[in-house]
Amino acid sequence: MTLRKKVPFFFVAALAVLTVAGMAQAAMPAGFDDNEIRIGQWGPQTGPAAPWGSVARGSKLLFDIVNEEGGIHGRKIKYFIRDDMYNPAQTVGVVKELVERAGVLAFVGGVGTASGLAVKDYLAENKVIWVGPVGAVDEYVFPAKPYLFAVNTLYADEGSLLAKYVVDKLNTRKIGILYQNDVYGKAGLEGVKQRLAAYKMGLVAEIPVEPTEKDMASQVLRLKNSGAEAVILYVSPTIAVIALKTSATIGFKPQWVSSHTLSDYPLMNKISGGLWEGVITGAVGDIPDSKHPLMVKYREAAKRLAPEERWGVFYYAGIIFADPLVEALKRVGRNLSTDALLKALNSLTGYQTIGPKINWSEKQHQGTDSIMIHKCGPGGSYIKLQDWTANDLAAWKK
Repeated sequence: MTLRKKVPFFFVAALAVLTVAGMAQAAMPAGFDDNEIRIGQWGPQTGPAAPWGSVARGSKLLFDIVNEEGGIHGRKIKYFIRDDMYNPAQTVGVVKELVERAGVLAFVGGVGTASGLAVKDYLAENKVIWVGPVGAVDEYVFPAKPYLFAVNTLYADEGSLLAKYVVDKLNTRKIGILYQNDVYGKAGLEGVKQRLAAYKMGLVAEIPVEPTEKDMASQVLRLKNSGAEAVILYVSPTIAVIALKTSATIGFKPQWVSSHTLSDYPLMNKISGGLWEGVITGAVGDIPDSKHPLMVKYREAAKRLAPEERWGVFYYAGIIFADPLVEALKRVGRNLSTDALLKALNSLTGYQTIGPKINWSEKQHQGTDSIMIHKCGPGGSYIKLQDWTANDLAAWKK
Protein backbone atom coordinates (compact mmCIF):
# COMPACT_ATOMS: atom_id res chain seq x y z
CA MET A 1 0.00 0.00 0.00
CA THR A 2 1.40 3.40 -0.93
CA LEU A 3 1.78 6.23 1.62
CA ARG A 4 -0.94 8.21 -0.20
CA LYS A 5 -3.37 5.34 0.29
CA LYS A 6 -2.34 4.65 3.90
CA VAL A 7 -3.04 8.17 5.18
CA PRO A 8 -6.78 8.20 4.40
CA PHE A 9 -7.09 4.65 5.73
CA PHE A 10 -5.51 5.53 9.06
CA PHE A 11 -7.57 8.74 9.26
CA VAL A 12 -10.82 6.84 8.72
CA ALA A 13 -9.80 4.16 11.21
CA ALA A 14 -8.90 6.73 13.86
CA LEU A 15 -12.15 8.61 13.26
CA ALA A 16 -14.09 5.39 13.68
CA VAL A 17 -12.37 4.65 17.00
CA LEU A 18 -13.05 8.17 18.30
CA THR A 19 -16.69 7.95 17.19
CA VAL A 20 -17.22 4.64 18.99
CA ALA A 21 -15.50 5.99 22.11
CA GLY A 22 -17.61 9.13 21.96
CA MET A 23 -20.79 7.06 21.64
CA ALA A 24 -19.75 4.92 24.62
CA GLN A 25 -19.03 8.01 26.69
CA ALA A 26 -22.34 9.60 25.71
CA ALA A 27 -24.16 6.41 26.73
CA MET A 28 -22.67 6.49 30.24
CA PRO A 29 -24.90 8.35 32.74
CA ALA A 30 -23.27 11.63 33.77
CA GLY A 31 -21.82 11.61 37.26
CA PHE A 32 -21.92 7.87 37.98
CA ASP A 33 -21.42 4.40 36.58
CA ASP A 34 -22.10 0.88 37.81
CA ASN A 35 -19.45 1.15 40.52
CA GLU A 36 -19.26 4.76 41.70
CA ILE A 37 -21.10 8.04 42.25
CA ARG A 38 -18.99 11.16 41.76
CA ILE A 39 -19.58 14.07 44.16
CA GLY A 40 -17.58 17.29 44.53
CA GLN A 41 -17.07 20.19 46.89
CA TRP A 42 -14.97 23.34 46.95
CA GLY A 43 -13.71 25.09 50.06
CA PRO A 44 -10.76 27.12 51.39
CA GLN A 45 -8.18 24.51 52.34
CA THR A 46 -5.49 27.21 52.41
CA GLY A 47 -5.40 30.95 52.98
CA PRO A 48 -7.01 33.20 55.61
CA ALA A 49 -10.36 31.35 55.55
CA ALA A 50 -8.75 27.90 55.82
CA PRO A 51 -10.48 27.08 59.17
CA TRP A 52 -13.75 26.98 57.24
CA GLY A 53 -12.21 24.38 54.94
CA SER A 54 -12.98 21.71 57.51
CA VAL A 55 -16.57 21.73 56.21
CA ALA A 56 -15.49 19.94 53.04
CA ARG A 57 -13.44 17.43 55.03
CA GLY A 58 -16.41 16.75 57.29
CA SER A 59 -18.44 15.76 54.25
CA LYS A 60 -15.61 13.39 53.36
CA LEU A 61 -16.04 11.66 56.72
CA LEU A 62 -19.69 10.97 55.95
CA PHE A 63 -18.85 9.58 52.52
CA ASP A 64 -16.07 7.43 54.00
CA ILE A 65 -18.58 6.01 56.49
CA VAL A 66 -21.05 5.29 53.67
CA ASN A 67 -18.35 3.51 51.66
CA GLU A 68 -17.19 1.58 54.72
CA GLU A 69 -20.75 0.35 55.17
CA GLY A 70 -20.93 -0.93 51.60
CA GLY A 71 -21.82 2.14 49.57
CA ILE A 72 -25.24 3.00 48.17
CA HIS A 73 -26.99 0.20 46.27
CA GLY A 74 -23.68 -1.29 45.19
CA ARG A 75 -21.97 1.98 44.30
CA LYS A 76 -19.19 3.66 46.26
CA ILE A 77 -18.94 7.43 46.50
CA LYS A 78 -15.93 8.97 44.79
CA TYR A 79 -15.45 12.35 46.42
CA PHE A 80 -13.44 15.31 45.13
CA ILE A 81 -12.34 18.27 47.29
CA ARG A 82 -10.92 21.34 45.58
CA ASP A 83 -9.23 24.31 47.27
CA ASP A 84 -10.58 27.65 45.99
CA MET A 85 -8.83 29.72 48.67
CA TYR A 86 -12.12 31.58 49.36
CA ASN A 87 -11.71 33.33 46.01
CA PRO A 88 -14.75 33.36 43.66
CA ALA A 89 -12.52 33.43 40.58
CA GLN A 90 -10.79 30.26 41.82
CA THR A 91 -14.18 28.70 42.59
CA VAL A 92 -15.25 29.07 38.97
CA GLY A 93 -12.12 27.27 37.80
CA VAL A 94 -12.31 24.31 40.17
CA VAL A 95 -16.05 23.83 39.64
CA LYS A 96 -15.65 23.74 35.86
CA GLU A 97 -12.85 21.21 36.23
CA LEU A 98 -15.00 18.94 38.39
CA VAL A 99 -17.99 19.19 36.07
CA GLU A 100 -16.24 18.98 32.71
CA ARG A 101 -13.33 16.64 33.56
CA ALA A 102 -14.24 14.65 36.66
CA GLY A 103 -17.90 14.46 35.63
CA VAL A 104 -19.53 14.88 39.04
CA LEU A 105 -23.20 14.11 39.53
CA ALA A 106 -23.62 16.64 42.35
CA PHE A 107 -21.92 19.12 44.64
CA VAL A 108 -22.41 19.45 48.38
CA GLY A 109 -21.54 22.33 50.72
CA GLY A 110 -19.26 24.93 49.22
CA VAL A 111 -18.02 27.61 51.63
CA GLY A 112 -18.46 31.27 50.70
CA THR A 113 -21.56 33.19 49.67
CA ALA A 114 -19.73 35.13 46.97
CA SER A 115 -18.05 31.93 45.77
CA GLY A 116 -21.36 30.13 45.52
CA LEU A 117 -23.05 32.97 43.67
CA ALA A 118 -20.16 32.93 41.17
CA VAL A 119 -20.99 29.35 40.08
CA LYS A 120 -24.72 29.10 40.80
CA ASP A 121 -25.85 29.82 37.24
CA TYR A 122 -23.15 27.62 35.68
CA LEU A 123 -24.26 24.62 37.74
CA ALA A 124 -27.90 25.24 36.83
CA GLU A 125 -27.12 25.54 33.12
CA ASN A 126 -25.27 22.22 33.23
CA LYS A 127 -28.01 20.54 35.29
CA VAL A 128 -25.65 19.68 38.14
CA ILE A 129 -27.35 19.15 41.50
CA TRP A 130 -26.07 21.23 44.42
CA VAL A 131 -27.11 20.34 47.97
CA GLY A 132 -26.36 22.36 51.09
CA PRO A 133 -24.63 25.57 49.97
CA VAL A 134 -22.85 27.00 53.00
CA GLY A 135 -23.84 30.58 52.18
CA ALA A 136 -27.43 31.30 53.17
CA VAL A 137 -29.00 34.05 51.09
CA ASP A 138 -32.22 34.54 49.14
CA GLU A 139 -30.44 34.47 45.78
CA TYR A 140 -29.85 30.73 46.12
CA VAL A 141 -33.44 29.64 46.56
CA PHE A 142 -35.97 32.34 45.66
CA PRO A 143 -37.56 31.55 43.36
CA ALA A 144 -36.83 27.84 43.75
CA LYS A 145 -33.95 26.66 41.55
CA PRO A 146 -34.58 23.13 40.18
CA TYR A 147 -31.08 21.83 40.94
CA LEU A 148 -30.21 23.72 44.15
CA PHE A 149 -31.35 22.55 47.61
CA ALA A 150 -30.50 24.64 50.69
CA VAL A 151 -29.90 23.08 54.12
CA ASN A 152 -28.51 26.10 55.93
CA THR A 153 -30.88 28.56 57.63
CA LEU A 154 -30.95 31.89 55.82
CA TYR A 155 -28.81 34.57 57.46
CA ALA A 156 -31.90 36.78 57.55
CA ASP A 157 -33.88 34.16 59.50
CA GLU A 158 -30.96 33.61 61.85
CA GLY A 159 -30.56 37.36 62.41
CA SER A 160 -34.24 37.64 63.25
CA LEU A 161 -34.02 34.81 65.80
CA LEU A 162 -30.85 36.18 67.38
CA ALA A 163 -32.48 39.60 67.80
CA LYS A 164 -35.55 37.94 69.32
CA TYR A 165 -33.37 36.12 71.84
CA VAL A 166 -31.57 39.32 72.81
CA VAL A 167 -34.84 41.17 73.42
CA ASP A 168 -36.91 38.37 74.99
CA LYS A 169 -34.31 36.42 76.95
CA LEU A 170 -31.63 39.00 77.71
CA ASN A 171 -34.12 41.86 78.20
CA THR A 172 -31.87 44.12 76.19
CA ARG A 173 -33.26 46.87 73.99
CA LYS A 174 -30.13 48.82 73.15
CA ILE A 175 -28.80 46.71 70.29
CA GLY A 176 -26.07 47.50 67.78
CA ILE A 177 -24.80 45.53 64.82
CA LEU A 178 -21.40 45.22 63.17
CA TYR A 179 -21.87 43.67 59.75
CA GLN A 180 -19.69 42.83 56.78
CA ASN A 181 -20.45 45.08 53.82
CA ASP A 182 -21.37 42.24 51.48
CA VAL A 183 -24.24 39.86 50.73
CA TYR A 184 -23.57 37.84 53.91
CA GLY A 185 -23.50 40.79 56.29
CA LYS A 186 -26.41 42.62 54.71
CA ALA A 187 -28.61 39.52 54.89
CA GLY A 188 -28.00 39.23 58.64
CA LEU A 189 -28.69 42.95 59.05
CA GLU A 190 -32.00 42.57 57.20
CA GLY A 191 -33.17 39.85 59.60
CA VAL A 192 -32.20 41.80 62.71
CA LYS A 193 -34.02 44.91 61.51
CA GLN A 194 -37.11 42.90 60.58
CA ARG A 195 -37.36 41.50 64.11
CA LEU A 196 -36.76 44.83 65.81
CA ALA A 197 -39.38 46.48 63.60
CA ALA A 198 -41.89 43.93 64.89
CA TYR A 199 -41.05 45.18 68.41
CA LYS A 200 -41.32 48.78 67.19
CA MET A 201 -37.62 49.14 67.92
CA GLY A 202 -34.56 50.18 65.99
CA LEU A 203 -30.82 49.60 66.18
CA VAL A 204 -28.83 52.10 68.24
CA ALA A 205 -25.89 51.54 65.89
CA GLU A 206 -25.70 50.03 62.41
CA ILE A 207 -22.06 49.84 61.36
CA PRO A 208 -20.69 48.25 58.17
CA VAL A 209 -17.13 47.02 57.85
CA GLU A 210 -15.20 46.02 54.75
CA PRO A 211 -13.98 42.37 54.72
CA THR A 212 -10.35 43.47 54.44
CA GLU A 213 -10.32 46.07 57.25
CA LYS A 214 -7.74 45.62 60.00
CA ASP A 215 -8.27 48.70 62.19
CA MET A 216 -11.61 48.66 64.02
CA ALA A 217 -10.99 51.56 66.42
CA SER A 218 -13.50 53.97 64.89
CA GLN A 219 -16.24 51.35 64.51
CA VAL A 220 -15.85 50.09 68.06
CA LEU A 221 -15.86 53.65 69.45
CA ARG A 222 -19.10 54.35 67.60
CA LEU A 223 -20.63 51.22 69.11
CA LYS A 224 -19.55 52.27 72.58
CA ASN A 225 -20.83 55.82 72.17
CA SER A 226 -24.19 54.51 70.94
CA GLY A 227 -24.83 52.94 74.35
CA ALA A 228 -25.25 49.47 72.82
CA GLU A 229 -25.67 46.81 75.52
CA ALA A 230 -25.62 43.97 72.97
CA VAL A 231 -23.80 43.87 69.63
CA ILE A 232 -24.70 41.39 66.90
CA LEU A 233 -21.88 40.30 64.59
CA TYR A 234 -22.11 39.27 60.94
CA VAL A 235 -18.40 39.37 60.10
CA SER A 236 -15.42 37.11 59.44
CA PRO A 237 -13.42 35.51 62.28
CA THR A 238 -10.57 37.98 61.79
CA ILE A 239 -12.79 41.06 62.03
CA ALA A 240 -14.64 39.63 65.03
CA VAL A 241 -11.39 39.08 66.93
CA ILE A 242 -10.11 42.57 66.10
CA ALA A 243 -13.42 44.04 67.29
CA LEU A 244 -13.32 42.20 70.61
CA LYS A 245 -9.69 43.02 71.26
CA THR A 246 -10.23 46.68 70.41
CA SER A 247 -13.28 46.78 72.68
CA ALA A 248 -11.28 45.30 75.54
CA THR A 249 -8.68 48.08 75.27
CA ILE A 250 -11.31 50.82 75.70
CA GLY A 251 -13.38 49.05 78.35
CA PHE A 252 -16.38 48.38 76.12
CA LYS A 253 -18.07 45.17 77.31
CA PRO A 254 -21.39 44.54 75.56
CA GLN A 255 -23.03 41.14 75.21
CA TRP A 256 -21.59 39.90 71.93
CA VAL A 257 -23.95 37.85 69.78
CA SER A 258 -22.91 36.27 66.50
CA SER A 259 -23.99 34.31 63.49
CA HIS A 260 -23.27 30.57 63.48
CA THR A 261 -20.38 31.39 61.15
CA LEU A 262 -18.35 32.12 64.30
CA SER A 263 -19.60 29.19 66.35
CA ASP A 264 -16.34 27.22 66.49
CA TYR A 265 -15.70 28.14 70.11
CA PRO A 266 -12.33 26.44 70.68
CA LEU A 267 -10.96 28.16 67.59
CA MET A 268 -12.48 31.57 68.34
CA ASN A 269 -11.46 31.42 71.99
CA LYS A 270 -7.90 30.59 71.03
CA ILE A 271 -7.41 33.31 68.42
CA SER A 272 -9.15 35.92 70.59
CA GLY A 273 -6.96 35.15 73.60
CA GLY A 274 -9.93 33.97 75.68
CA LEU A 275 -12.20 36.91 74.83
CA TRP A 276 -14.75 34.68 73.10
CA GLU A 277 -15.98 33.28 76.41
CA GLY A 278 -19.55 34.46 76.99
CA VAL A 279 -20.30 35.12 73.31
CA ILE A 280 -23.73 33.85 72.17
CA THR A 281 -24.14 32.44 68.66
CA GLY A 282 -26.58 30.76 66.38
CA ALA A 283 -25.91 27.09 65.61
CA VAL A 284 -26.62 24.78 62.66
CA GLY A 285 -26.24 21.61 64.72
CA ASP A 286 -26.18 20.24 68.24
CA ILE A 287 -23.21 20.81 70.57
CA PRO A 288 -20.05 18.79 69.74
CA ASP A 289 -20.33 16.48 72.76
CA SER A 290 -24.03 15.79 72.23
CA LYS A 291 -25.28 12.33 73.17
CA HIS A 292 -27.42 12.12 70.04
CA PRO A 293 -26.79 8.58 68.68
CA LEU A 294 -25.68 9.81 65.27
CA MET A 295 -23.39 12.44 66.77
CA VAL A 296 -21.80 9.70 68.87
CA LYS A 297 -21.44 7.49 65.78
CA TYR A 298 -19.78 10.26 63.76
CA ARG A 299 -17.46 11.27 66.60
CA GLU A 300 -16.24 7.71 66.97
CA ALA A 301 -15.86 7.29 63.21
CA ALA A 302 -13.78 10.49 63.04
CA LYS A 303 -11.35 9.06 65.59
CA ARG A 304 -10.90 6.00 63.41
CA LEU A 305 -11.08 7.40 59.87
CA ALA A 306 -9.73 10.94 60.33
CA PRO A 307 -7.62 11.05 63.51
CA GLU A 308 -5.80 14.15 62.25
CA GLU A 309 -9.02 16.21 62.28
CA ARG A 310 -10.32 18.22 65.24
CA TRP A 311 -13.94 17.36 65.99
CA GLY A 312 -15.81 20.66 65.86
CA VAL A 313 -18.89 22.43 64.56
CA PHE A 314 -17.50 23.34 61.13
CA TYR A 315 -16.23 19.80 60.61
CA TYR A 316 -19.55 18.13 61.35
CA ALA A 317 -21.42 20.91 59.53
CA GLY A 318 -19.98 19.18 56.47
CA ILE A 319 -21.95 16.10 57.48
CA ILE A 320 -25.14 18.13 57.99
CA PHE A 321 -24.90 19.69 54.52
CA ALA A 322 -24.16 16.40 52.74
CA ASP A 323 -26.44 14.03 54.65
CA PRO A 324 -29.68 14.83 52.73
CA LEU A 325 -27.96 13.97 49.44
CA VAL A 326 -26.95 10.58 50.83
CA GLU A 327 -30.51 9.94 52.00
CA ALA A 328 -31.92 10.89 48.59
CA LEU A 329 -29.45 8.57 46.84
CA LYS A 330 -30.59 5.74 49.09
CA ARG A 331 -34.23 6.45 48.27
CA VAL A 332 -33.58 6.41 44.51
CA GLY A 333 -32.43 2.80 44.49
CA ARG A 334 -30.27 1.21 41.82
CA ASN A 335 -31.91 3.02 38.87
CA LEU A 336 -30.04 6.26 39.42
CA SER A 337 -30.41 9.33 37.21
CA THR A 338 -30.40 13.08 37.72
CA ASP A 339 -34.19 13.18 37.34
CA ALA A 340 -34.67 10.34 39.82
CA LEU A 341 -32.37 12.05 42.31
CA LEU A 342 -34.25 15.34 41.95
CA LYS A 343 -37.51 13.52 42.63
CA ALA A 344 -36.05 11.96 45.78
CA LEU A 345 -34.69 15.30 47.03
CA ASN A 346 -38.06 16.96 46.46
CA SER A 347 -39.68 14.25 48.60
CA LEU A 348 -37.58 14.98 51.71
CA THR A 349 -40.03 16.35 54.25
CA GLY A 350 -39.55 16.24 58.01
CA TYR A 351 -36.09 14.75 57.47
CA GLN A 352 -33.65 15.31 60.34
CA THR A 353 -30.40 13.87 61.65
CA ILE A 354 -27.94 16.06 63.61
CA GLY A 355 -28.98 19.28 61.90
CA PRO A 356 -32.28 21.11 61.47
CA LYS A 357 -35.42 19.46 60.15
CA ILE A 358 -35.46 19.64 56.34
CA ASN A 359 -38.59 20.16 54.24
CA TRP A 360 -38.24 20.32 50.45
CA SER A 361 -40.76 20.18 47.61
CA GLU A 362 -40.68 21.06 43.91
CA LYS A 363 -41.72 24.62 44.72
CA GLN A 364 -39.69 25.07 47.93
CA HIS A 365 -35.95 24.44 48.18
CA GLN A 366 -35.14 26.37 51.36
CA GLY A 367 -35.01 23.48 53.79
CA THR A 368 -35.42 25.23 57.15
CA ASP A 369 -35.82 28.48 59.04
CA SER A 370 -34.63 27.11 62.40
CA ILE A 371 -31.51 27.51 64.51
CA MET A 372 -30.20 26.48 67.91
CA ILE A 373 -28.59 29.07 70.17
CA HIS A 374 -25.38 28.28 72.07
CA LYS A 375 -23.03 30.18 74.36
CA CYS A 376 -19.27 29.91 74.66
CA GLY A 377 -18.32 28.65 78.12
CA PRO A 378 -14.94 28.43 79.87
CA GLY A 379 -12.10 27.15 77.70
CA GLY A 380 -14.19 27.26 74.53
CA SER A 381 -16.81 24.83 75.84
CA TYR A 382 -20.42 24.76 74.64
CA ILE A 383 -23.55 25.68 76.59
CA LYS A 384 -26.89 25.06 74.86
CA LEU A 385 -29.22 27.99 75.53
CA GLN A 386 -32.10 27.24 73.18
CA ASP A 387 -33.17 24.20 71.16
CA TRP A 388 -34.34 24.28 67.55
CA THR A 389 -36.53 27.34 67.07
CA ALA A 390 -38.25 28.42 63.84
CA ASN A 391 -38.49 32.01 62.68
CA ASP A 392 -42.11 33.05 63.10
CA LEU A 393 -41.43 36.08 60.90
CA ALA A 394 -40.01 34.12 57.95
CA ALA A 395 -41.66 35.92 55.05
CA TRP A 396 -40.88 33.12 52.56
CA LYS A 397 -43.10 30.68 54.51
CA LYS A 398 -46.17 32.90 54.48
